Amino acid sequence: MIRTLRRVLFGAPLATERSAEERVGVLGGLAVFASDGLSSVAYGPEEILLILVAAGAAGLGYTVPVALAIALVIGLVATSYRQTVMEYPSGGGAYVVARDNLGTMAAHVAGAALLTDYVLTVAVSVAAGVAAVTSAWPTLFEHRVAIAVACVFLIMLINLRGVRESAAVFALPVYSFIVLTLGLVSVGLWKNLQGTLLPVPHVQSATGATQALTTFLLLRAFSSGCASVTGIEAVANGVQVFRKPEGRNAAAVLGILAVLLATMVVGVAYLAHAMGVTPVERETVVSQIGRVVFGQNLWYFLLQLATAFILILAANTSFAGFPRLAAFMAEDGYLPRQMMNLGDRLVYQNGIIILAGLAAALIVAFGGEVSRLIPLYAVGVFTAFTASQAGMVVHWLRKGTGRHRAVVNGIGALATAVVTIVIATTKFVLGAWIVCIVIPVLMLTFRAINRHYRYVASRLTLERASEVRPRRNLVLLLVGGMHRGTLEALEYVKTLGAPVRAVHVEVGGEARPRIQRLWDRWEKSIPLIVLPSPYRNVTQPLLRYIQQVRREEGYDIVTVVLPEFVVDHWWESLLHNHSALWLQVLLSQVPGVAVLNMRYKL
Repeated sequence: MIRTLRRVLFGAPLATERSAEERVGVLGGLAVFASDGLSSVAYGPEEILLILVAAGAAGLGYTVPVALAIALVIGLVATSYRQTVMEYPSGGGAYVVARDNLGTMAAHVAGAALLTDYVLTVAVSVAAGVAAVTSAWPTLFEHRVAIAVACVFLIMLINLRGVRESAAVFALPVYSFIVLTLGLVSVGLWKNLQGTLLPVPHVQSATGATQALTTFLLLRAFSSGCASVTGIEAVANGVQVFRKPEGRNAAAVLGILAVLLATMVVGVAYLAHAMGVTPVERETVVSQIGRVVFGQNLWYFLLQLATAFILILAANTSFAGFPRLAAFMAEDGYLPRQMMNLGDRLVYQNGIIILAGLAAALIVAFGGEVSRLIPLYAVGVFTAFTASQAGMVVHWLRKGTGRHRAVVNGIGALATAVVTIVIATTKFVLGAWIVCIVIPVLMLTFRAINRHYRYVASRLTLERASEVRPRRNLVLLLVGGMHRGTLEALEYVKTLGAPVRAVHVEVGGEARPRIQRLWDRWEKSIPLIVLPSPYRNVTQPLLRYIQQVRREEGYDIVTVVLPEFVVDHWWESLLHNHSALWLQVLLSQVPGVAVLNMRYKL
């Protein structure tokens, strides 16, 4: 039943040699990796307006210049990462670049920053997608948290089916959003040129300024809008998802993504400024623009649906990047080895499941409100941007060629470092302090995990083989009752080639229990040791006996054989106690004790 359910949900298992067939081209890669960046068009310009509106009309006048500055950053980051994916076609992005060129500490900074950002990306994008839905259908507003959590786990299930299938599922909403958003910008600009572009009907008064227009306010608007730059780095982490030539295909996706993203961000910001749009409760900026440009018709509702879909599915970019980055770090011994395990569908399923759980927890904790999640956003990703570009500068200088490329990466590193400082400073009290604490904590966790793996390796190394000596082993067959399964276990333990004793823990208080009489009748060669247990505890008398024989008789290892019968149907197991399972858990923690299950099928 479980196997059938898994096949229905996730599909048939894929053989390892089919991994090349599961890769995607440029169009599929754009569907997998572009959704996060493109989806930020729905909330990036709005975050700019949310800050600038505090300064009234004077502040709103800087909407387009701030958007142009963000477009410049998009171009710098995309250009720098195009060089990275061509030079590092094996993937790994900022983490691998920093590790190879700047050292372990910088790699840990990049890894912790990106892992944090990926979790926040899922939470922010899904919450923003649900906000787009509730803008068109306000009756759903009160259920936004439940809808968002359900969407996160739906995307998780899609990703567990494999990269190629997720690309096929996400292609329609991604390309629909591209067409409809470019259509919105084009129609809006055309109407503006014609003089027929109307302002939004509920435009706020220009006298509503509550703060002075300062440089700090402009920097806050810029840092909020920089959420639009996130998602670009995921391409560098997932280069191995692309078909050969991997680096060239990844670079093509980066170029297309940068052009589309910059065009949409600046276009939406310009229309918002031209139409006098200001953020209002329960309706997004894109919804306000679409309602006026298209009218409240089919095109408007299609735009809202496409926006909602790409925002929700934008989380897919993180589901593509987080598991692969975690696998790279696990391979280096800085995350649990389980993060490297490929599932039935050739995806890193443990990373996918963990990402979904963390993002859902964030959504619940912050009530699904985008404005509360955004301040935590972008600090991590720009930290990783800086580490990656600085690492590429060192890479080019070491290589001795491509000094012009080092200049490009140097400019990118400087720009992203400035943006990181601006974001951390302007958003620190609003929530960025949380990320500034999480990243060092993750770095300490990486070191602790690596310390454990190095310790385990030092204990298991073959260089210590001379310390291994012959061991004396005693086999204890734990007998709960005398039946055919016990006889099967007796025949088995006799084949182990070590001294064997049978042990029964007597909880009934009988001096000569019934099992002793049956034992004397059925078994002559192996003695039965009856351990009294006046307090009806099975574990403690057994542990005391094990310690006694090891101490007094010099046995190095005691192997405890736990016979148990297996019922024919799963529901029948509910009718029996599972003392053997509990004993196995307890005994497995005792040094010098080996536990062996002997199962007998009815």
